[in-house]
Amino acid sequence: MITQEFSISTTSHDAMVDITTEVARMVADSGIRDGTVTVYTPHTTSAITINENADPDVIHDVLMQLDKMVPWHQPFYDHCEDNSAAHVKSSMIGASETIPLSAGEMTLGVWQGIYFCEFDGPRGRRFIVNITGR
Repeated sequence: MITQEFSISTTSHDAMVDITTEVARMVADSGIRDGTVTVYTPHTTSAITINENADPDVIHDVLMQLDKMVPWHQPFYDHCEDNSAAHVKSSMIGASETIPLSAGEMTLGVWQGIYFCEFDGPRGRRFIVNITGR
């Protein structure tokens, strides 16, 4: 098992940053051929997801729809830090993704990428990658 922490600086309030290259590099360097890769964020206002990485309009559309479903300013939010929408979005997307590892490669689909989702930025963040296997 190998675990590594990565730092990331987000540049906007809501963003999805493609982290596939960093995760793939760690997989290649690990020497682990078969197992699982888990990507996790230890923040309550960010998330990790897998989605299309070929057309940037997909990311735009995802963020736009999340904003429609969970508007930033609502008079009924009780959380006093004024970032309730970020907490809700984080819970909707989730804090981690697990990808099977086969023959030293992540088994992502041809159009899939791993994204760090920022919902309360810009700020410095981190995500953790854990590779387990043989």
